[in-house]
Amino acid sequence: MNRRRNLFVPPIVLDKTSDVPLYRQIAREIARAISGGVARRHDRLPSTRMLAKMLDVSRNTVLAAYDDLVAEALISGRTGAGMRIEGGAGTDNGLEQIVRASHYPAKTLAVTDPDGNSLYIRF
Repeated sequence: MNRRRNLFVPPIVLDKTSDVPLYRQIAREIARAISGGVARRHDRLPSTRMLAKMLDVSRNTVLAAYDDLVAEALISGRTGAGMRIEGGAGTDNGLEQIVRASHYPAKTLAVTDPDGNSLYIRF
């Protein structure tokens, strides 16, 4: 099996003179490619080292961009397994994203403080 078969190399153009940090520019361009349908669900992204070399930026810059995309649930990955696209064309994950963002199912504990005010602790 060819491991590079589903490798998605995002079209990224960086403006190094911009006030927008490079990692945000990278994350924004990858997110646009995902939401625009250019990338498919489960496609692999380049390793942080490879993408950093391609863009002539620090590996930490690419790591920060990937961390932002993980936080937005657009990509996921495990150490040594690479990053894969979670959203993209042909996926109906709107409800899934809403449920994930709401942290459902969450436990709520209702307590009352000494002044009689109701407090709700969600965990």
